[in-house]
Amino acid sequence: MDNKIFTDKVRVTVKAGDGGDGMNSFKAYKGKPACGPDGGDGGDGGSVYVQADENVHDLLAFRYVRKYCAGNGERGGSNQCSGKKGADVVLKVPCGTLVRDAESGKIICDVYESGEKILLLAGGRGGKGNVRFTTARRHAPNFAQKGVLVKPHAVILEMKVIADVGLVGFPNVGKSTLLSKISAARPKIADYHFTTLSPNLGVVQYFENSFVVADIPGLIEGAAEGAGLGHDFLRHIERTRMICHVLDIAGTEGRDPLDDYEKINAELAAYSQKLAALPQIVVLNKCDCDGAEENAARFCAAHPNAVVCKISAVRGEGTKELLGKVWSLLETLPPAEKIPSDEFAFEEEDTWQFEIFKDENGAYVVTGGLVDLLCRNVVLNNPDSMAYFQRMLKTRGVFKALAGLGCKEGDTVVVGEVEFEYV
Repeated sequence: MDNKIFTDKVRVTVKAGDGGDGMNSFKAYKGKPACGPDGGDGGDGGSVYVQADENVHDLLAFRYVRKYCAGNGERGGSNQCSGKKGADVVLKVPCGTLVRDAESGKIICDVYESGEKILLLAGGRGGKGNVRFTTARRHAPNFAQKGVLVKPHAVILEMKVIADVGLVGFPNVGKSTLLSKISAARPKIADYHFTTLSPNLGVVQYFENSFVVADIPGLIEGAAEGAGLGHDFLRHIERTRMICHVLDIAGTEGRDPLDDYEKINAELAAYSQKLAALPQIVVLNKCDCDGAEENAARFCAAHPNAVVCKISAVRGEGTKELLGKVWSLLETLPPAEKIPSDEFAFEEEDTWQFEIFKDENGAYVVTGGLVDLLCRNVVLNNPDSMAYFQRMLKTRGVFKALAGLGCKEGDTVVVGEVEFEYV
């Protein structure tokens, strides 16, 4: 894949399917036009799922399609036939993808293991057909329930590479070269900065054991604030169990390797204290170049407690010793864990909530979730349905609230499509 179009963070809109309306119908035979209700229920709307897929390596597909809608439930049929359920939508993402609410930034879920499938949004319930409203006193209900409508929501998909070891360091210190020597990965290697523009993963075989190493694109001073590649790739180190901090110990770029070491550690700490606390092995690369020996001695004197390994990535020298130290450290570390989700639920409008305001004509207008519910379930030309409408307004406190606002007998009240005089 072309590194230039690597995508690891996208914002998409998802919407579950609306529930199908219930059917209002009656059996009819020749000579007997109405033989009882037989309207079926509407189908439930389709749901939206997110699933980890080991064959998906980035979020590129979501750059071009930003809205995903599940299918709506079908309307109920006669003869008590239920409507068909809407089709589900499954968003396939790389393993280790975080799903965040775009508005609050809270973590909805961490899709970690391949094949893991998590419900993101449930479809709306289908409405009941008129046959479901028959009672001992109501034998022929001439109304049905409408399906539940659902709102779209914006979420952020944020990929975090799953690896045991993260290679970090300034650009052009030899991280990609090292990865190519210790694994079968073949990252792009060239003698200029930011050759690597996306994390490269390599599986390292160490005797009968194996572990995953991630080559994280070069960091620079100010990366935690977004300088250079900054936040684009610091997130990929968060899942690693340990860090191999690669230094150009010969200073071939004209920088002081000891200064590089301090700056990169400062950036890790500025981004996350968890990163700063990860175990590190300091890899002194380019030990075959002039000036390496003196700088290595200076580094060891300045950081006597650091775990150091001297290598030449180009020649492959010292890499076996490095892998031995890496594996010995990994054996002492706990396995990587899923990032815990926040307490979160998409906010749907409160079904029983309502507000009242006075319009320019002096009418009292009732709005809110209660009104939406009544509009879905009330049939204006049906006495039973209108009785239910009046009863709901009374039991849910609408009439009491109107009286509290000074509504007098004869004043006009508007509830959805219903307009009546207050009594």
